[in-house]
Amino acid sequence: MEAKPTESELEILSLLWQMDKASVREIHEKLAETKDTGYTTTLKTLQNMFSKGLVTRDDAQRTHIYYPALDQAKTQKSLVSTFMASTFGGSAKNLVMQALGQSNPSKEELDEIRQFMDQLTAKDHGDN
Repeated sequence: MEAKPTESELEILSLLWQMDKASVREIHEKLAETKDTGYTTTLKTLQNMFSKGLVTRDDAQRTHIYYPALDQAKTQKSLVSTFMASTFGGSAKNLVMQALGQSNPSKEELDEIRQFMDQLTAKDHGDN
């Protein structure tokens, strides 16, 4: 990953990953549902993100449409790897234990986690 998004940029990227594309106004309206931010702040953040290569935009029309330039899975993997290394000394176990301890996962989420762990175990033992 070339440029590492800031917390605000990551919030906008997350919205764009959900929406596929959006105008500044659409992004601003989504952000306003959870935080108090000005339209010009959203616009400036998107302009900075465009300069950094985090988003692309179609400026053929008066209203610019923004698209995520980063792949969601690759970006999340890179951010988690960096976070795990710097915060948990590279320990996946400590990261997972802390994450599960901070939330109250549903039975469905725990079932998915178990299934994923079973797949990892099978892969490690060549059972795949």
